[in-house]
Amino acid sequence: MKGNDDLLQYRIHVTGYVQGVGFRWRTVREAASRGIKGFVRNMPDGSVYIEAEGTRKQLRDFAEWCRKGPGHVDAVTVDVFPPVNYRDFSVKY
Repeated sequence: MKGNDDLLQYRIHVTGYVQGVGFRWRTVREAASRGIKGFVRNMPDGSVYIEAEGTRKQLRDFAEWCRKGPGHVDAVTVDVFPPVNYRDFSVKY
């Protein structure tokens, strides 16, 4: 990655049949393989929430991955924020 000025944070909200299908664990693996930091968590309404930090390209590609899979994704919304400098990518409960 380049300097911190090139980093962004995406707050991603994934709706559909995305709990109980390994979405969080696949997200951790996918983020790690792309060098993305942050976390993923299941939400009480059945959706999945992700905070992901990386370069614009890393995050665009990662958001596209979120649209495809695991389970059945109905919608993905992305809001862009300044990074908070996560150190790794994990599951939050």
